[in-house]
Amino acid sequence: MTLQQPIKLAILAMGGEGGGVLADWIVDLGEHHGWHAQTTSVPGVAQRTGATIYYVELLPPHPQMHGRQPVLALMPMPGDVDVVLCSELMEAGRAVQRGLVTPDRTTLLTSTHRVYAIAEKAAMGDGRVSDEVLLKHAQAASSKLVSFDMASAAEECGSVISAVLFGALCGTGVLPFGRAAFEATIERGGVGVKPSLKAFARGCQEAIGQGAPAAVQADQLPPAPAPRSPEVAALLARVQREHRSACQDVVREGVRRLIDYQDPAYAALYLDRLSQLTERASPDDDTLVRETARHLALWMSYEDTIRVADLKTRDSRFQRVHGEVRAKVDQQVHINEFMHPRIEEICETLPASIGRWLAKPHALHRWVAGLTREGRVIRTSSLRGFLLLWLLSRWRAARRSTLRYALENERIEHWFKRVLALAPTHPGLALEVARLQRLVKGYGDTHARGLRNYQTLMGVLDRHAAHLAPSTLASLRDAALADEHGHALHAALHKQTLHA
Repeated sequence: MTLQQPIKLAILAMGGEGGGVLADWIVDLGEHHGWHAQTTSVPGVAQRTGATIYYVELLPPHPQMHGRQPVLALMPMPGDVDVVLCSELMEAGRAVQRGLVTPDRTTLLTSTHRVYAIAEKAAMGDGRVSDEVLLKHAQAASSKLVSFDMASAAEECGSVISAVLFGALCGTGVLPFGRAAFEATIERGGVGVKPSLKAFARGCQEAIGQGAPAAVQADQLPPAPAPRSPEVAALLARVQREHRSACQDVVREGVRRLIDYQDPAYAALYLDRLSQLTERASPDDDTLVRETARHLALWMSYEDTIRVADLKTRDSRFQRVHGEVRAKVDQQVHINEFMHPRIEEICETLPASIGRWLAKPHALHRWVAGLTREGRVIRTSSLRGFLLLWLLSRWRAARRSTLRYALENERIEHWFKRVLALAPTHPGLALEVARLQRLVKGYGDTHARGLRNYQTLMGVLDRHAAHLAPSTLASLRDAALADEHGHALHAALHKQTLHA
């Protein structure tokens, strides 16, 4: 008797995405047609340190088996999987890395949306893995790749991603069952049938290349509405007048960000600073102007307690949270914010003179510091909690008087003057100095660590500017971004023999 091989499928899905339901659908589909089917699951340690792997084997009936039950495997083996279904792009990368996807046999179906891993979020710099790189490796590693944003498709259909994956599986034709058999499987489940069938149809269409929406051409996009404020209109007109077309988009976004952060006068200060750079830099050095404009806007919109309170009390944030938990109109959603301000944040939120006094060691300093040792939970969905943060966000009107503003403005001026000084004669080094702003971000301990690394590199620049290559400063910056504690940076400094 010729031994038959089962069809082997691996599903990689995170909690709440219906991976178990998808596995059960595939098993039910096979068993309803007389196939032998088996499913097992190996849970991950946590949602973003490893998804649950569901493994399914389907074996067609054979007349010579005479009622004997086959022995099927419990886990997927590298190089021995026919279909891999992934609920998120990073999980597709993990499947490729584990060897579950092979170019000679494996069909890979994956959503292209991202749920960033803790390591990606916690990185000092941009720790995100490139989507293009992941897709490139997935394409090279698989026999056939089906990839699209399944999370958005599921959201639009009012269903979950497992239904879209089931439809995509049908559309690939790798299983010998017709579409009607797939749809009947969903109907037998009896739960959420209508939205699941809608999401199934969407996934099936995408997989077979039908029903893809036409791309919107740039000339079909509606023009941006004219600003209603004369002050804002004057600032945008100034951007168009003072900057080359290659730089206008970045500078314009910087202006909008700083108006949102503070007011038009603050955005005008931003343009005043940039005008100094355009006067000193080479007329065609768009890269230096664009990068400096980008990083200057980011630094001028530093995250202080006022900004944090503002973002946490915006209507758009409440709408986003309600959308993420899929709350119905008549459902209440409670939002608890964990706040742990340090004594430094409290001092920096006060007017500069009072903040400097409170920062000195004395009885009141020790008492306030004692209050900050434990965090506080503030429920912004309650009137009391919302008003507390909303009132703090209104302190924006006095932001220019705070100690934090005085400190950050001094740092910005020092950094920007170094860029201006280097721009005419050493534009490459000026560009890398502008990019040092990437180290200064966030608030609390994150800000303190980044600022410490930034000050270390500015010290290197002060001592070795005469013979410091731009590539050297760039490599030191990358080392600082790779390790929040500064160990990689100090190792790189010793390697370059640039330490003090």
